[in-house]
Amino acid sequence: MPRNASRLGVRGWLASTAARAVGVLLRSLGRAGTTVPGRVLLALDPSALSRISIRLGAGTVLVSATNGKTTTAALAEAALSQSGLTVVHNSAGANMAGGIASALLHANPGPETLGLLEIDEFWLPELAPQLKPKAVLLGNLFRDQLDRYGELDAILDRWIEAAVQLAADGTHFVLCADDPGIAWLGLQLPAASVTWFGVEDTTLALKQLPHAADAGSCRRCGTPLVYSAVLLGHLGHWACPSCGLTRPTPTFALAGITLHGARFSSLRIASPSGTHSVELGVPGVYNAYNAVGAWALAATLGVPPDVVASAFGSAKASFGRAETFTISDREATLFLVKNPTGANEVIRALASEAEPLALQFLLNDGVADGRDVSWIWDADFEDIADQIEMVVCSGTRASEAALRFRYSGVPADRIATISEPRAGLAQLAKSRQESLWVLPTYTAMLELRSALADEGLVERVV
Repeated sequence: MPRNASRLGVRGWLASTAARAVGVLLRSLGRAGTTVPGRVLLALDPSALSRISIRLGAGTVLVSATNGKTTTAALAEAALSQSGLTVVHNSAGANMAGGIASALLHANPGPETLGLLEIDEFWLPELAPQLKPKAVLLGNLFRDQLDRYGELDAILDRWIEAAVQLAADGTHFVLCADDPGIAWLGLQLPAASVTWFGVEDTTLALKQLPHAADAGSCRRCGTPLVYSAVLLGHLGHWACPSCGLTRPTPTFALAGITLHGARFSSLRIASPSGTHSVELGVPGVYNAYNAVGAWALAATLGVPPDVVASAFGSAKASFGRAETFTISDREATLFLVKNPTGANEVIRALASEAEPLALQFLLNDGVADGRDVSWIWDADFEDIADQIEMVVCSGTRASEAALRFRYSGVPADRIATISEPRAGLAQLAKSRQESLWVLPTYTAMLELRSALADEGLVERVV
């Protein structure tokens, strides 16, 4: 038996060895192995998360949100790695128990090793106590997969209960002040345990709360909140006119933003160390939120601002989130969409494009997507209907997607229904447009990326 078996314990060593063997087998079969090895590990050793995470010398950090957690974690990972840390990160977005265990399975313990783990919002209260994080970033809570998660209030209540205990044990929280629910959570914690971030620049504010906005009432007294600026879904500058509850003042704030279509953005981020300019290789107000949150987290962990700025400037789009590839000599961009708020932000970015739009919309109804796809009727496709030259609808619910675009005002002769994702993309590539835009739900994105990886068009996730 290897020398490290005594340190891990016989059960832990056997579980880790078996799980790694499963990972090797899966990769030999061309599968990613981002979740199943972790499931095997936890089945054989239920205490594996605690056992492994405690051996990471620089601690463990968690990132959770409904939208944006993968991009936020990727930006934080870039900054933390550039600072000299060895970062263990579930970069493919496998963020439930199995995916997190799979990521930790390959960690090499050491004083400079840090676990940076994106974690599903439903799993956060269960897994966080096992991981004993030094810091937790919470970005937002939006309506998502109601058939699996339930209403927002139920998730928020579970988050608050877990956060109070974690803060008592020394965890520091990096929280979005612009989300009323996240702010309410932070106000239940000691002030010294919280760092706030948000958006101060209101030049891109929406005219009103979107019809699909989720959190409209004060958590303290139930009175409808009022907004002086609505920035993204229900995120913005809010206050309760009855009890006086109001948005906390951010320590780290987006002081300025310039959007360059659906391609990239220029940001100014204000922090206690000054205001810093960053060119971010992903578009949209939603990614600006991700960036300022990741900046606040990195700074809280001691990364100097010049290192964060350099890392952000060179960071690439993460797995399926404004990820680009070339097909038929055209640039195609993948934008994961999974709920009304996220879809509306992608639509908002696409609306700023000057050229007609060639789109593929891939709608699946797998467990990881949510069986209920009625959310597409709350996505504002009407805002880009006049710009669409071609839309190819694919996935297991392609016909529903086509119907949604027809009702949005897209002429029938501009809509094609091709259920198989790769065949649909081939049809899209016949468009005259130089830029192609691909909007998949989660399992559709995995299926399409797998096909593209087989052709060498995108990097395979291992």
